[in-house]
Amino acid sequence: RERLGSTGVGNGIAIPHGKLAGVSHITGIFARLETPVDFEALDDQPVDLVFLLLAPEGAGADHLKALSRIARVLRDPDTMAKIRATSEADAIHTLLSQTPPSQQVA
Repeated sequence: RERLGSTGVGNGIAIPHGKLAGVSHITGIFARLETPVDFEALDDQPVDLVFLLLAPEGAGADHLKALSRIARVLRDPDTMAKIRATSEADAIHTLLSQTPPSQQVA
């Protein structure tokens, strides 16, 4: 996927994604890197937060919906600050699973 263009979206965040044979359902894996890496991101900043999204080959629109959802969560500055400030896996999972306050409908 990276050969098509970097999935480094800026602000230290990368969302590599793709469809893979043998994957039975959409799966996300989050990692916070101890040492940021060059990901050829849009803003040329090193990446310390990576959310890998894998989908079955036939996922179609579900893959795009999942990608859109995680992109919305990861572009919320308050959520990203909280993720970077905690080392608790449960807290990070909760933050990644909720709708960011800046995107909630009143």
